[in-house]
Amino acid sequence: KHLMTFLLNSQTEQHFADVVLSEEFLNLGIEQVCSLISSDKLTISSEEKVFEAVIAWVNHDKDVRQEFMARLMEHVRLPLLPREYLVQRVEEEVLVKNSSACKDYLIEAMKYHLLPTEQRILMKSVRTRLRTPMNLPKLMVVVGGQAPKAIRSVECYDFKEERWHQVAELPSRRCRAGMVYMAGLVFAVGGFNGSLRVRTVDSYDPVKDQWSSVANMRDRRSTLGAAVLNGLLYAVGGFDGSTGLSSVEAYNIKSNEWFHVAPMNTRRSSVGVGVVGGLLYAVGGYDGASRQCLSTVECYNATANEWTYIAEMSTRRSGAGVGVLNNLLYAVGGHDGPLVRKSVEVYDPTSNTWRQVADMNMCRRNAGVCAVNGLLYVVGGDDGSCNLASVEYYNPTTDKWTVVSSCMSTGRSYAGVTVIDKPL
Repeated sequence: KHLMTFLLNSQTEQHFADVVLSEEFLNLGIEQVCSLISSDKLTISSEEKVFEAVIAWVNHDKDVRQEFMARLMEHVRLPLLPREYLVQRVEEEVLVKNSSACKDYLIEAMKYHLLPTEQRILMKSVRTRLRTPMNLPKLMVVVGGQAPKAIRSVECYDFKEERWHQVAELPSRRCRAGMVYMAGLVFAVGGFNGSLRVRTVDSYDPVKDQWSSVANMRDRRSTLGAAVLNGLLYAVGGFDGSTGLSSVEAYNIKSNEWFHVAPMNTRRSSVGVGVVGGLLYAVGGYDGASRQCLSTVECYNATANEWTYIAEMSTRRSGAGVGVLNNLLYAVGGHDGPLVRKSVEVYDPTSNTWRQVADMNMCRRNAGVCAVNGLLYVVGGDDGSCNLASVEYYNPTTDKWTVVSSCMSTGRSYAGVTVIDKPL
């Protein structure tokens, strides 16, 4: 009964990811499930959540419910899913294989991916339309960093209130770590504690305002890149105290285990990473061998477990901030030897090309980057002599950078930065 009333309000749509894990969801009737998953207002990180919810609901009472598959799949926006996921997961799902209507929806999605972008617009269907959830309030979390030594401080920026506040400190000092937001938790991966490169990983629960430890990585890494791809947390490259690393490992949150995957073609410390279209990109860095900062970029395909070089940047960048906005990959600042950059370039995977956009207001390297509400934020970093407390954001519509009026309490470079949902 509780969820029935719950379903009539926007709370369910905003908390879809949690609702679908509940017993009550699995006991809903077909009409209620259809009305929920057809809503434009669902707040989800990706359409995968809707597909997995449908499969879970049907499997809960398979003999009775599998006849509803076609009705349910009508509301799953398969064209919005990465093609890797369509091939690996959707096509392999027995419930999809057993329904010709479901296979038609899969073909529609594949066709969508085969078309050039300008022709996709002509495929008008409810399944190609983006969901437009109510914007849940967001916070930017800035974790640790160098100021000038490694620090424990964690600050949060509230975009709505436009102000900073302190939250629970790290269990130990940490800078040059990788940072991601996954499964409602913030992960601080590896880094440097002021004397040693570490393998440890801490996770922060924003609801409890509390840090705890999870499994150690296989390798010590600082100045690594960290990103989430297909539900796994990847730690890419970095520096172990003596040499730059090409090795890459992935963390499975369910089993709390790390395992190695294919290494990169190049050793990369001070590397920036980002995920676009189901591929993981490793941008620039420093290889330690040629004593040169790198302009090369490579991308990882998890299905094939292999790294491939893509188009190079126009400039060498080590310690560049890397972020993803509107399916484009941004490389922000960084340095080439002693020269710290304020220039920014952006990569479009559909054309495999880099182009220059407007310069930042300040030269920055080792800054944190994140995207929120259609803007790209760059946080702190250093200009070659000073650690910066300032934040600026890029608006792709105007091609302009704007400095945020409110600064962090501490100037910091090599901090970890990510965006989270504000705990309610």
